[in-house]
Amino acid sequence: MTALADLDIVSHGAEQTRRLGTHLGKLLQPGDLILLEGEFGTGKTTLTQGIAKGLGINSRYVNSPTFTLINEYKSGKIRLAHIDIYRLENHEQIATLGLDDYLDGHFITVIEWPEGATAWLPPERLLVKLQHLNDTKRTMRFFATGERYRQLMEQFKREAYGL
Repeated sequence: MTALADLDIVSHGAEQTRRLGTHLGKLLQPGDLILLEGEFGTGKTTLTQGIAKGLGINSRYVNSPTFTLINEYKSGKIRLAHIDIYRLENHEQIATLGLDDYLDGHFITVIEWPEGATAWLPPERLLVKLQHLNDTKRTMRFFATGERYRQLMEQFKREAYGL
């Protein structure tokens, strides 16, 4: 049985995806964990750019950490870790990545391709599944696990949509 999403959104382009990320970023706190699932080109890094902007980080410098695995950004006291697990091939590689350092409550952590790392991740988090609808449109399905993330989704709905 497939779980029901806490929120379903259709983004009509990269700018809308960034704007939604900006709204989300404004609400995030150190210790928050955002997981992004989706095929190549669905907007995972674009959403992260918006999150960074919402945190006050110059999003122009936010790019995919596919080859570096981890990019860190800072704005004042806010620290963002953008992690990409796609290229890691086995549990040993994930185990040596040092995820604990980014999940210790000091960072806001965004992880792309988290499927292989679930054993190392806390159960409470916000999962965003992105999918292609066509060349420009994407679906974004938000799944909140834990009270912090359920409250975050309620705040996000108010911030982004006035609901």
